[in-house]
Amino acid sequence: MRLTIDTDTDTYDQAIAAVQAAYGLRPVIPADWPDAPDPEPRPDPQDLSGEDIGAGWSEQMLFRMIAALMPKARAVLCRITDLGGTASFDEIQEYFAHHPTTPIPRPTFGGTLTSVRAMQRHVGPAGADRLLQRDERARLYRIDRALVDGLTRAFAMAGARPDLLRGEPAERAT
Repeated sequence: MRLTIDTDTDTYDQAIAAVQAAYGLRPVIPADWPDAPDPEPRPDPQDLSGEDIGAGWSEQMLFRMIAALMPKARAVLCRITDLGGTASFDEIQEYFAHHPTTPIPRPTFGGTLTSVRAMQRHVGPAGADRLLQRDERARLYRIDRALVDGLTRAFAMAGARPDLLRGEPAERAT
């Protein structure tokens, strides 16, 4: 159980009543106890645009795409989006080689990004170009500019609703 008491706004009596309630005791509620504030409405992916923003993609589709990705692939796509939609292979691989929360060793980097193409087949618009394009000659990752803006909004929604994102697969029992 987790109990949070805000010492800036809760009174001593309110804190004691909350602890008593948490342990199943019948608290004595002071008469001057304020009503709980109305909860903030939770953002919803349906709040994103369903309109075509480019190549058949909508903000809602982009959110479904990033929500379906494995966390490492999502982190790479987010980083490229944060860089304006264009980044060199080396820059991205170096960034994640020793990343504190999402390390991706260079030998496994290509496999990590394979899921972007695979998920696009499932949730992306039919016949659309790749969301994450690779320019082998220039050694660049690219995302169309119109999609970068939509991805930025979709990643903001993902930050507000991490409960809707795919997590790492459970480890297999040996």
